[in-house]
Amino acid sequence: MTAPAFLSGAAEAGSAHTARTGHPAQAVRTVQAAPAAPAARASKTAVIERWTTRTPAPGVTVRSGVVLRPAAKHSWTVTVQAPSKTRWTSNDPDAPVSWAEAATHGWAQDTAHKLTQAGLKPRVESVRWPQYADTPQGLMGYRVRIGRFATQEEAKTAASAVVAAGFHTTLSWTGYDIQEPADRENIHVAVIDPKTFQGRVEATHDGNVARRETTSAVARKLNSLVAVNGGFFVLASGDGVPGTMSGLGAYQGEMESMAAGSRSALLIGNGGHSVRIADLTSGATARSGKAAYQIQGINRVPGTVRDCGRPGSTPSELPWQDVTCQLADDMVQFTTAFQAGLPTGPGVQAVLNASGQVVSVGARGGRVPAGGHVLQGIGRAADWLRAHAKPYSRVQVDEAVRTAAGKRVVLDAGDSIVSAAPTLVKDGRIDIDAAAEGVVDPEYTSFGYAWANVRQPRTLAGVDKRGRLILATVDGRLTGGSEGFTLYEAAAFMKSLGAVQAMNLDGGGSTAMAVDGTLANHPSDTAGERPVGDTVQVLPAGY
Repeated sequence: MTAPAFLSGAAEAGSAHTARTGHPAQAVRTVQAAPAAPAARASKTAVIERWTTRTPAPGVTVRSGVVLRPAAKHSWTVTVQAPSKTRWTSNDPDAPVSWAEAATHGWAQDTAHKLTQAGLKPRVESVRWPQYADTPQGLMGYRVRIGRFATQEEAKTAASAVVAAGFHTTLSWTGYDIQEPADRENIHVAVIDPKTFQGRVEATHDGNVARRETTSAVARKLNSLVAVNGGFFVLASGDGVPGTMSGLGAYQGEMESMAAGSRSALLIGNGGHSVRIADLTSGATARSGKAAYQIQGINRVPGTVRDCGRPGSTPSELPWQDVTCQLADDMVQFTTAFQAGLPTGPGVQAVLNASGQVVSVGARGGRVPAGGHVLQGIGRAADWLRAHAKPYSRVQVDEAVRTAAGKRVVLDAGDSIVSAAPTLVKDGRIDIDAAAEGVVDPEYTSFGYAWANVRQPRTLAGVDKRGRLILATVDGRLTGGSEGFTLYEAAAFMKSLGAVQAMNLDGGGSTAMAVDGTLANHPSDTAGERPVGDTVQVLPAGY
């Protein structure tokens, strides 16, 4: 994956400044994706890039581009799926399914033999592991496919014969395969230079963590220059409260959700004048006198842990993307940012005022009082609240965000955090900790396969060696013809932009970038732009 050569000082000096209502400067260039080669080879690797440039404000540059590979030829095909063991359930439309695309060589050979006997013409293809830092290398397995079709409808018709032969199928576009070059990618890149930019950058849930809003709607409300969607969030009520974050989130210096294990996070300090990416964890403790109890969640349903990653959660204490874990003994804090009815059910809650004094103890429900907060407990956490959160007593809540090395991250009023997964670039090198951050599982190769290893819409964040924030999106799922990035391609792209640190934000149907309040990309959901949890907003001076 090549990147536009616009991050050098010379390129910036030549870019045109435009008013927010002006017309962008435009440029078209053709590049070669490979070193010098014979003409026959060069024709297969030629890349055509068309980029437009706009500068919404000094220090903020947005490049929008279309990357084309005219020689890439793709088709629809029928993929035969192998039964796969699963250890999760999910209501997320972007979540992996319980069928594997790649399985053993024996399964592939046996399947191909049976399909041939049924009068079909299968082909067996090898599938290799992407170059993740913490997974096996080399061969992952084999897949079985049938036919190459110009349209999805033709492939669907062919799939019916495969199903009739007793097999489970899915329709695949070969342009999503990492083995083949993408023929088109629609890309947007925003670069924010804190040394020049006079406004501020912040993550926001727009004041209510229990509500979803589109990235562009929040951008218009805040008069934003540039905005992108943020971290992972709850989509379905079976996984918690829709809109609440399933990872670490902090806004205006206040932690409003807790980390799902140690995962990548974008730390926006001092209104965007300091940005960095690091793996972060979080913790909180309720204290009454000498008694203490660990709080495992903020602004989520007690006992329900989206993306897992909390001590005591089952079936995993480690982060698992798009998996909902359970906690039998769970204490959750609710803040004034939770502007919805509190979860009800077994257990107990203690309502506290701003100074931590217990106002009431009773059944779960109601709303968070203005200026106060609420502790809800189930299991042993409920027993602790009954024993120690007596009316008029005080319960102190201590919170901490820490790096993977254990160093405490102090949050001030101008600081915010957006988290997702995984890390893509670390210390200037591609370093994708896909297994550690729970987006793939080497033991169950179907887990996260499409999410990570297949081209998808992506939203990315990075920091270059000059301290500039890079926000990027790529459309996918053939939206506008764009095929997207795999995680590895996303990492390579961010590195090519000069990022020394980079991470993956929420993607798929959530991917969105707005410029001057107008949606710039083409989200992949058929319903249009998806309402999301939090967003990253680049705000002009004075807002």
